[in-house]
Amino acid sequence: MARDVKKVVLAYSGGLDTSVILKWLQTTYGCEVVTFTADLGQGEELTPAREKALLLGIKPENIFIEDVREEFVRDYVFPMFRANALYEGQYLLGTSIARPLIAKKQIEIARRVGADAVSHGATGKGNDQVRFELGYYALEPEITVIAPWREWDLTSRTRLLEFAEAHQIPIAKDKRGEAPFSVDANLLHSSSEGKVLEDPAEDAPDYVYQRTLSPEAAPDVATLVEIGFQQGDAVSIDGELLSPATLLTRLNELGRANGIGRLDLVENRFVGMKSRGIYETPGGTILLAAHRGIESITLDRGAAHLKDELMPRYAELIYNGFWFAPEREMLQAAIDHSQRFVTGTVKVKLYKGNATVVGRESPYSLYNQDLVTFEEGAVAYDHRDAAGFIKLNALRLRTYGARARKIPD
Repeated sequence: MARDVKKVVLAYSGGLDTSVILKWLQTTYGCEVVTFTADLGQGEELTPAREKALLLGIKPENIFIEDVREEFVRDYVFPMFRANALYEGQYLLGTSIARPLIAKKQIEIARRVGADAVSHGATGKGNDQVRFELGYYALEPEITVIAPWREWDLTSRTRLLEFAEAHQIPIAKDKRGEAPFSVDANLLHSSSEGKVLEDPAEDAPDYVYQRTLSPEAAPDVATLVEIGFQQGDAVSIDGELLSPATLLTRLNELGRANGIGRLDLVENRFVGMKSRGIYETPGGTILLAAHRGIESITLDRGAAHLKDELMPRYAELIYNGFWFAPEREMLQAAIDHSQRFVTGTVKVKLYKGNATVVGRESPYSLYNQDLVTFEEGAVAYDHRDAAGFIKLNALRLRTYGARARKIPD
């Protein structure tokens, strides 16, 4: 534990945990605390975070609250969706992709105010501690990192509440009882974990779901939406040009109303354990379907298949916290190169939990109807050429089969 810290930038939400951390940093390290609160579209009023920080003795000039929604979607979410990234084939990485942005902002503020340390409220069992700290060290190699959950003895909710009361930290009435599960949210998704969700054999209670109607309660009539793409990024809905954050917000609304984007997942954490989470990613689920739809007519087969091979590695890097690693940047360069002609529009039908592509068109389409038609096409395609193609591809199989016949029964 480094005791000579003079000023620390804390990732601060204004909730019980980070408020206790704020006071703990002051009392344990005797240092000046600077708070950073990011508006990532989590749907919470951030003014109380400022008021609470002031109440806990933070100077006004040391309170930073920033709306980063556009930057989040433009520079983090959209690059990730160009790759169609899914961790373990299902998870759209909503929590993972927010951490490098928060870490980057903390380091920027630390440089601005002359802080020599940064701190976060992630626990010692989860992935977020890794994601935050890998980001810190990548951007500022000599920074001091304080992770209270790995240092203090406040290991129960009772101890946290006792500390809060002893130091006159305001506690909302609804925060005094044990929360039935924990929630992390941003513009891309909400994540619910712990407590009532810890037994993977038990159905998640209905009250866990916050961002989507149940598919059963969704309308009985389908919704059609047309999404426009420019070089791999969504730029419009039904012909209306929208900023990245506004577009994702609109897709979230459409997804919510149609019960789209629910996921009940048992995943493998980077730290070695399995965990069960309930994820809701309504707009992202629609966006993924649409992006794959436009790629289906604009990407060459070889490029498309290579992208699908690279994707699990890319997704794992983001999940594990290596956003700023050179291998992620190398993969991003290849992915971005593949998106040069991924431009056009996709029609998606939304119906009771499903987002189904029903139409796609692009000025750069590689789809040639004359080639695939069952009728006589204008483009020359000699069916007899297939015989040689098949024979060449069968050569090694015939050789292998001939050898197999020599093996005695």
